[in-house]
Amino acid sequence: MKTKKNSLLILVITILVSCATKKETNGSMLYNTTWELEYLSGPRIAFDGLFPDKKPYIEFDKEKQEVRGNNSCNGYSAKYTLNDTTISFGEPGPTTMMYCGEGEKQFLNMMQKINQFQFDNEGKLNLMINDVAMMRFKKK
Repeated sequence: MKTKKNSLLILVITILVSCATKKETNGSMLYNTTWELEYLSGPRIAFDGLFPDKKPYIEFDKEKQEVRGNNSCNGYSAKYTLNDTTISFGEPGPTTMMYCGEGEKQFLNMMQKINQFQFDNEGKLNLMINDVAMMRFKKK
């Protein structure tokens, strides 16, 4: 009898702990803030080399289903589709045409590949390809 109670107690504690440490996937956290890029996976050039003067940022407009921001050099906007933890970005709309290095191209190319998102325990936004974080943003 005591073994059953201990087993039940361990099960309940395990469930509570796993729920408490679950990463946040609430899409409403995307809105009403500016997200600044702090990590980009893939390029062989160091992050600070890609974005020496200004870091890219994004803002989500829930009503227009549009994301807009700056890719470190030029402004951009694109439609997005959100469903639970899946997200996809459309082709970027017209942007200004200054050339500022390879960072802009890397950023926009990666945005096109993203298909999921999640928030980590620190409240940072991870844009992912499947389960792999490819871009990480912090609140600006």
